[in-house]
Amino acid sequence: MTGPSPDPARVLPPPGVMAATLREILPQFRQVDWLEQTGSTNADLLALARRDGGPPDRPWLLGTHLQSQGRGRAGRTWQNRIGANLMFSCAFDVFLPARQLPTLAPLIGMATCQALRTRLDARHRTRLTMKWPNDLLWDQAKLAGILIESTRSGTAQAADHHLIIIGMGLNLEDARALSQSLDRRIADWAEIAAEDSAAAHATAADLAACAARAWYDALNHATARGFADLPARYAEVDGLAGRMLDVLDDGRLRHTGAACGIDGDGRLLLRNADGVQAISVGEISVRLQR
Repeated sequence: MTGPSPDPARVLPPPGVMAATLREILPQFRQVDWLEQTGSTNADLLALARRDGGPPDRPWLLGTHLQSQGRGRAGRTWQNRIGANLMFSCAFDVFLPARQLPTLAPLIGMATCQALRTRLDARHRTRLTMKWPNDLLWDQAKLAGILIESTRSGTAQAADHHLIIIGMGLNLEDARALSQSLDRRIADWAEIAAEDSAAAHATAADLAACAARAWYDALNHATARGFADLPARYAEVDGLAGRMLDVLDDGRLRHTGAACGIDGDGRLLLRNADGVQAISVGEISVRLQR
């Protein structure tokens, strides 16, 4: 049985309504703002963080209906129109050694995937998976991308005090057009909602709050307990497990092998004739072999 398609009028409510709704359901966030348009929510929060004394109220969620200079991983641009994408960023104070910051990419991807699965009927949850380091997939088609950036806060005193900006762009509509223009499979929440009654009842505010709360909890967990349980939790949502992959860095083939999870540092593990190779988080793209 399929659920009703979402009403376009409620996909993205007016910015003021969106902000008020999120403030009510995210009491742990010190500041929540939603704009009609901006260049980039990640860039906005980074600029505020680098000012002396600001932003003082964190966690801070900043969303927008439209980004004119949205960015993805490796500097890719983010194409969007109002109503087609759910776009927002959150700023968090994190106290971790700098060497552990790259591990946040798969941690946040895993936490987001697990959280959004709760907005689906149980029988469909395994169709939502994660592609290392932090893309979300629906039936192996990209549904959402996450960009994580770090900086030193203007108020930082301790060496392990970092300000982490997490931004997400989730496709609400337009997957068919994007698939054609990009020549690869793209998914959107409208497609999921057409098949899944629980997804059909999830509003844009529900989805944003679900992800933001998951990020807040995951960062607190990592700060308090470390990353020892990350490989096992990642395995529950791993969309690459057992698949043959080519790993490219700056367009050059670096590794080929079968994906076999991640290690405690969040590095992708590939098994090939040379054994198990650990692939570092960085400017690396992972492509499924055709």
